[in-house]
Parts: sequence; structure tokens; C-alpha cells
Amino acid sequence: MTDKTSHRQVSQLRQRMIEDMTVRGFTAGTQRGYLTAVRDFTVFFGHSPDLATAEDLRRYQLHLREAGAAATTINAAVSALRFLFRTCLERDAADRGLTTVRQPQKVPVILSPEEVARLLDATASQKYRAALSISYGCGLRAAEVVSLKLGDIDSSRMVIRVEQGKGRKDRYAMLSEQLLDLLRVWWREGHARGVMLPGGWLFPGQNPVNHLTTRQLNRVFHAACEKAGIDKPVNLHSLRHCFATHLLEAKVDIRVIQVLLGHKKLDTTARYSRVDSRALHAVKSPLDRLKSPPPS
Repeated sequence: MTDKTSHRQVSQLRQRMIEDMTVRGFTAGTQRGYLTAVRDFTVFFGHSPDLATAEDLRRYQLHLREAGAAATTINAAVSALRFLFRTCLERDAADRGLTTVRQPQKVPVILSPEEVARLLDATASQKYRAALSISYGCGLRAAEVVSLKLGDIDSSRMVIRVEQGKGRKDRYAMLSEQLLDLLRVWWREGHARGVMLPGGWLFPGQNPVNHLTTRQLNRVFHAACEKAGIDKPVNLHSLRHCFATHLLEAKVDIRVIQVLLGHKKLDTTARYSRVDSRALHAVKSPLDRLKSPPPS
């Protein structure tokens, strides 16, 4: 087989894969991830992926494991290759050559309410303070925050419409009075600067036609952490973890938190019970039950 023929086969297979993903309504992000995973496998394999056997797929997964790839990376590759072989090629090679990897269960690092307040106070501008406040005050994901439009803020019902969040689901988030005040301050400033386009983004980027990127918001978060003197290993998504944990510690029903977070399964929300400090404080340490030694 010539390189030209191999390239043509890969291109045809790639187009078939795009079409099959489009028919099934895969998001643009999922499609990019699947195509990247198949491309990486093709580079490893050295031939058109449709020529691969179950043994080739097994060797590739072993290669990823030995290279130190994270469980999430391996499982993403497994999902993409299973789709390619099951759906596009109608072969069972992926079922025999691939297996998902169990991901380590980690407890998220949580900021205290005082630390969150310091972080928000240290944020550089009204725009970014409002964006981070939504992340913490509503429990929104970074992509959901930057994708908000002006019309998504419903002050009459005191809710925020989250359109096509993770899993392509719409939902409503809570809108507090304090957050509404912050958003109004930012709206007046943004309107005066001419960056608030009619029906446009709540947090526009450098070009108001585009919204703020998650990467830029993440940089702002880490800059605020540094300024506030917070050295815990946290990231932008930690504000969502703080939202859930602080509500749980305030005795909000976990099923309500599940709805606010947009979780499909209660088990996903229940993991926050592992970082609920109330449960720890309710138990008396056996050390405290020991009799104190006489003073020397």
C-alpha cells in the first residue's frame, strides 16, 4: 500500500466518523476529542486505523499506560476507538482489545468561605469579580459562565438560565441579590465602555463579538489566588466544589444541590458529603477522651 493510498483511506474514514458523530448529535468538543484520539492512535500504529486488530489496540492501551497517561486520557481514547470500531467499522476489535481504567477517587480541595471572600476581593476588575462570583454563587462550570448571554439573567424570577450545559442540558441556576448587584455594576461599566452588545455575551472577550475564554478566566482565578495569599492546590473548578460543599454544610438538602449542579445521578453529588466538615466536627476524637497527664 502506498502512502497516498493510506492517506486516502484515513481521510475517508475520518469523514465517515464525522458523519456518524454528527448523526448522533455529538457536540463539536466531543467530535474534536474523538478525532484527536484516533489520530494519536494512527500515529502510533503507523497505518490506517481500520487495519488494526484487537492486539494492536491492546498494545496501544499498554503504550498509554507505560507512558504515564492519566486514567481520564486513557478512557477518552478507549471511548473514541470503541466508537470508531463499533459504529463506523462495525467490528468488535475494540471490545476485545480495550478496557476502561478505574479512575482514582480524590476528595476535592475546598476553600473556606473566608478564603473565597478574599479571593473575590482580590480579583482585578468588576468583570472578572462578577464572573468568578457566578462560578461560586451558582455552582456553574467555567464553560457555562463564559457562555452566558445578557438575556440569560432573569431578575424578575431571580434565576439564571444555563443553556446547553454539560450533557447538552438546559437548567436554571439560583440568582442571589448580592450577585445581581454585582452583575448590575458590571453591566453599567461594560455598557459605558461599549462592549455590551444587544443580546450579546455577559462576559465579552477582547472582541465583544466573542465571549471570554475559559483559559483567560482561569488565569484571572490563579492571579487572584496569588494576590489573596491562597496557596491551596485549587483551580477554577474548585469554586463549583466550594458551592456544593458550603451548601451542604449549611444543611441544604443534597437533592436540591443535585438539581442546582445539574447532576444526573445523586451519587455524583453525594461525593461532597466526604468533605462536609459537619460530619467531622460531630465526632469527638478519641484523643480528647484521654485523661490529660499531670502537669510536670
